[in-house]
Amino acid sequence: MEDNKLDEQDFLVASISQLSISSNSSPPVVARFRPDWLQFDLDSDSINSVRFELRNCRLFKLGPSQSVCVSEASEVNKEKKYSRGITIQFINEEESMAFHCAFEQWKKDATVQGYSNNNSSCKFAHAFSSTMSAVQNMMQDYVRTGTYYAAVMENRANFVDRVVVDVGAGSGILSLFAAQAGAKHVYAIEASDMAEYARKLVAGNALLSQKITVVKGKVEEVELPEKADILISEPMGTLLINERMLESYIIARDRFLVPNGKMFPSLGRIHMAPFSDEYLYTEIANKALFWQQQNYYGVNLTPLHGAAFQGYFSQPVVDAFDPRLLVALAVSHEINFMSSKEEELYEIDIPLRFIASVGTRIHGLACWFDVLFDGSTVQRWLTTAPGAPTTHWYQLRCVLSQPIYVMPGQEITGQLRMVAHKAQSYTLHLTLSAKMWGPGAEQGGILQTSSGKFDLKEPYYRMSQPQAYPVAQEQPPQHLLQTQDLQTLSQDEEGSDLLQ
Repeated sequence: MEDNKLDEQDFLVASISQLSISSNSSPPVVARFRPDWLQFDLDSDSINSVRFELRNCRLFKLGPSQSVCVSEASEVNKEKKYSRGITIQFINEEESMAFHCAFEQWKKDATVQGYSNNNSSCKFAHAFSSTMSAVQNMMQDYVRTGTYYAAVMENRANFVDRVVVDVGAGSGILSLFAAQAGAKHVYAIEASDMAEYARKLVAGNALLSQKITVVKGKVEEVELPEKADILISEPMGTLLINERMLESYIIARDRFLVPNGKMFPSLGRIHMAPFSDEYLYTEIANKALFWQQQNYYGVNLTPLHGAAFQGYFSQPVVDAFDPRLLVALAVSHEINFMSSKEEELYEIDIPLRFIASVGTRIHGLACWFDVLFDGSTVQRWLTTAPGAPTTHWYQLRCVLSQPIYVMPGQEITGQLRMVAHKAQSYTLHLTLSAKMWGPGAEQGGILQTSSGKFDLKEPYYRMSQPQAYPVAQEQPPQHLLQTQDLQTLSQDEEGSDLLQ
């Protein structure tokens, strides 16, 4: 095969069903990735096959082990957009995940190959533009960048004449901050091609460049000539743990940090509270209405409505929301970066217990995080709490497909279990239960339970922007939680009526 062509890949799936016919195919089915198309062969001779062109092919997940692949019609039949498709039943959830990863890589590689075939400089420009856009988005998060800058500069005593290691340096901006604070030398470790851009940025700051060495490679593999007095990093993803960068941060601690060295940040906390949001619940549920059509170009889509409904509710929602939607005080789970072990992050179990402040329908669990920069001079928090200035992490909500009803003072129990997977993210397992209340409540018992499974790797980005409430970054985020209008909400008749 020529170098400018994509590698071909074959997958076995349990079965496929064409939306335009009534019968299912007999398993197994061979799904073949080719340079310009995705082909499903229903028999060994490839005589009975379904083919989708790359340029108009899309893949959607309906459930843990079920997906739908749709395609536009030909140019002469434009009125029938996405009228052709199949459902794919995978052998298990792992096969589904592998297929989706291969599909995304196939589309990405084919797009890059298209740039390469047309113009190599265009390919470079596209890659540079994409990378720079992501980096610029983070750097323009002034809460994030400003908090890191303040935490370093206010604690110069920790940096002056010290060796610093920047873990996952990216653009190298944190390395430059450390050098500005008087570090003796900074080793900026970056595994991706972003290391080359970091070198350019460092070289462009002549007064600081002699203090910084950019090291390209994985933190698990690179070797440094000396130990570090301080580690600095931005290892946080959505819900703190997404992208699993915390594990690399801990590995760097064990490999490079001197005893009693400092870490910026040194501690993280995940906060969780139940919420009520009828608008959000209706918005997600309405997405599945598409699959209730009984005559979609002559096709009955209703057999897939249930799977689509569950599929949409398996996506955690990433957005910024009004803290008045919370119906109980938050509970927290702490991860100490100074002492936690890498294997402790593979599976995280958090018990949940709340007391409802209002009578309402609970639609799920809202989550956010904060991290602490424990400097010798100043302790500074970076928070992503609702009501605080919005960051690029926003907040995250797990919306249950079956809400639960509570009354004021009723106890809510449950569990949030987060299991790491190979796609550098986590699967979230959430259970919430409303316990008995009123006379006889002391006898215990569960009135209603709802549960859901969410893939943190595939969130639903919902960029609604509520009014931000000013919060002093010097104050620990727990101060914010204690001053939220939760008790006021229960006394506010208008607000209570709205929730009901």
